[in-house]
Amino acid sequence: MTLEDLGWSDLFAAHFAPWAEQGLVPARVVAQKGLTQVSTGEAEHYAELAGKLRREVELPGGGAGYPAIGDWVALRPPTGDGRALIHAVLPRKSKFSRKVAGNRTDEQVVAANIDTIFLVSGLDADFNPRRIERYLTAAWDSGARPVVVLNKVDKCEDPDGCLLEAQAVTMGVPVHRVSAKHALGVEELEPYLGRGQTVGLLGSSGVGKSTLINRLLGREAQRTGNVREGDDRGRHTTTHRELFVAPGGALLLDTPGLREIQLWEGDQGIESAFPDIEELAERCRFNDCRHQGEPGCAVEEAVAKGELAAERLESYRKLQKEQRQLQIKQDEIARIREKQRTKAIHRAQRVFKPRT
Repeated sequence: MTLEDLGWSDLFAAHFAPWAEQGLVPARVVAQKGLTQVSTGEAEHYAELAGKLRREVELPGGGAGYPAIGDWVALRPPTGDGRALIHAVLPRKSKFSRKVAGNRTDEQVVAANIDTIFLVSGLDADFNPRRIERYLTAAWDSGARPVVVLNKVDKCEDPDGCLLEAQAVTMGVPVHRVSAKHALGVEELEPYLGRGQTVGLLGSSGVGKSTLINRLLGREAQRTGNVREGDDRGRHTTTHRELFVAPGGALLLDTPGLREIQLWEGDQGIESAFPDIEELAERCRFNDCRHQGEPGCAVEEAVAKGELAAERLESYRKLQKEQRQLQIKQDEIARIREKQRTKAIHRAQRVFKPRT
């Protein structure tokens, strides 16, 4: 296997140039199973962070700099029985981020340098266009190309109706209906699976991501599980992140099921996921219209006329509110960290102030 097989390009080569001068080699993070596993194309190694990089990612707010699956890193290969050392993470051309779970306001990079994101939704009792809107928002923010995959078409009583519902919220994003279990429609995904292309699969647990991975690989690489009766939601069968090489040379990334994505950024993603509402908003009387009862609101007028679904506007409002609240928290934390940094600088200046 070569670096190009792993997705290496001139862009990454340019970023890596300063590290090459230090005798390091490029490698890609291909698995995270408790330990970080990297590949140089010629060999795979377990790796840990070099001291300087470790200190940087352990600083408040530095967690986003920790190597994620799909990252390209500057690596010093191991000597003897030791582990390889990661000295730097190269700039990412795309990253899929979310807010970490719980009350902490920190960024978690789920995956990096993805070319295409398959947003997998099950065509069963768990089918939810609102969830597709949320995934699209996060996908557009990532910098990768989103593709919606409606799985379990064999279980759907009205596949045409579900397709229309999905197309109504995807705004031109490709939508494909498949049955990973029965190999129906899977050939439609082949154009995205070229050599060196990295494709991530994201979706709630139980939608069949692992089954689709196995179908695209032509082998049982991922464990699959059953879903609960009543709501068709599944358990997390993927407990780690790993890149798999498909027969055509694409790199497939399965991730633990994300039942609810908490946005990290969102502004650009919301605009891209809701272009119909953004276009209507340009005709509102007030530039800062929030579409919540203001006079001359073109968005609410479109809802009243039946030109825009009320549920879609509510989803748009919910995501915007979530993003505003997160931004407030981020700004407050940034203010506190800057205050702490300034105090630390002042303390250091008092300690080292020369005597006169």
